[in-house]
Amino acid sequence: MSENIKIIATNRKASFEYFLMEKFEAGIVLHGSEIKSIRAGQVSIQEAYVDVQDGEQAWLLEAHIAPYEQAGKFFNHEPRRKRRLLLHKKQIRELWNEVRIKGMTVVPTRVYLKDGRAKVEIALAKGKKAYDKRATIAKRDEARSSERATRIR
Repeated sequence: MSENIKIIATNRKASFEYFLMEKFEAGIVLHGSEIKSIRAGQVSIQEAYVDVQDGEQAWLLEAHIAPYEQAGKFFNHEPRRKRRLLLHKKQIRELWNEVRIKGMTVVPTRVYLKDGRAKVEIALAKGKKAYDKRATIAKRDEARSSERATRIR
């Protein structure tokens, strides 16, 4: 079975702000005009986060899906509404148990279409301290300078 994946949006700040521990793939409950906006690439997950409620349900909050222009006034959706994530109960319980630990959170890392269905990749994450971020920047700068050195030769 071939997987046809088209990446729509990525959260590049997530890997800078957090240590990403474990990743999960979740479906999203959407309204009709939302899937059309996603297919058009009108999605932002920069400020988005996932809320796991009592180990029962997971919700995607603060994700912005732009209103679909052709949907009209009455058939459109609220851009920043809370959206339910579709995960197995075992996965939701695992996330719930980890989130209760101090410093752990769940962040969306990317939104993509897989075989025509909208999916979101979420990651269990632990916040980085300022010195961790500086180490990440130093490592990136070192990689760039070595890349430049090999390109010049």
